[in-house]
Amino acid sequence: MRKVSRLSRFNVASLALGLAFLYLPILILVIYSFNASRLVTVWGGWSLRWYHEFFGDRAMIEAAWMSLRVAVSSATIATLLGTLAAVALSRGEQFHGRTLFSGMLYAPLVMPEVIAGLSLLLLFVALNAERGFWTVTIAHTTLTMCFVAVVVQSRLGSLDRSLEEAAMDLGCNPVRAFLSVTLPLIAPAIVAGWMLAFTLSLDDLVIASFTTGPGSATLPIRIYSEVRLGVKPEINAICTLVIALIAVVIVIASLASKLSSSRGESAAPL
Repeated sequence: MRKVSRLSRFNVASLALGLAFLYLPILILVIYSFNASRLVTVWGGWSLRWYHEFFGDRAMIEAAWMSLRVAVSSATIATLLGTLAAVALSRGEQFHGRTLFSGMLYAPLVMPEVIAGLSLLLLFVALNAERGFWTVTIAHTTLTMCFVAVVVQSRLGSLDRSLEEAAMDLGCNPVRAFLSVTLPLIAPAIVAGWMLAFTLSLDDLVIASFTTGPGSATLPIRIYSEVRLGVKPEINAICTLVIALIAVVIVIASLASKLSSSRGESAAPL
């Protein structure tokens, strides 16, 4: 019988220190978002004052709404294009130019964001495109599509292709076999890719600062401009709301991936 190794005190201490290093600053930020004092480092009691200040700040609300619209739009487009690219790379091993296509697709993974942002800025200037919502959305789609492709391609690589071949032997054409068999099985990876693209877009500052225009500043740009003049307690409230939003997205995505996985497993034997 195989013995189950127990965690040693050193491992437990290392794990606790690692989690504290990652999450203790976030916890402190959340606690100080309920601080009644105007001074960030001085505790003045519990209060929702700075949340009221945020919801009364029209510029911050518009920036948050802009970031949310860009994140949803770019994540959806990136998920669609990234999934198609992953399918092409996984199912078309021998097509001409595969190496070049793969290299161009994964280039944003290692390319510095400053270079990507400057390149996109020069492209939009050359096309005489008015910078705003759509330029930021296109830029974020370019940034996040490669992450979606990596996640979906890894799932496709571990998928048993005999299930899809069996569906085609039973009369399905390739498109119907993909939609009926393969798509439900890779749905959790697609959901995870969308969630990753959403959070990356919501967090981006560098590329958005190059591609945004007047009246279309995202929330990270707005927060950065405010922090340059000094950290206000309102910033803590905004960041806490963003953390809560990301937590909700993670929970919903996890539930959706579990539901899709269970449906895919029940449909696979058919």
